[in-house]
Amino acid sequence: MEEEEVGVVVKYFARVGVAAVNIEKGELEVGDTIHIKGHTTDFKQIVESMQIENKPVDKAKPGDAVGIKVRDRVRANDIVSKVKDA
Repeated sequence: MEEEEVGVVVKYFARVGVAAVNIEKGELEVGDTIHIKGHTTDFKQIVESMQIENKPVDKAKPGDAVGIKVRDRVRANDIVSKVKDA
């Protein structure tokens, strides 16, 4: 499985289980599989929903700051990569 780095976690909102992610390169869409990796973080999940400024979006591009619902705790500076189908 090939992975393409798309962004970095800037903040984690524990009460709602949402990661604030700055998209730096490439695009991220609902339905994509992402891999979040950091010092203590390492899991993959499907992006089920994304928001920009509290509005649902289907796609995010470089420069966007998106909120992504995550199934596990993440930390600032964790790397977000998109998993490409082999």
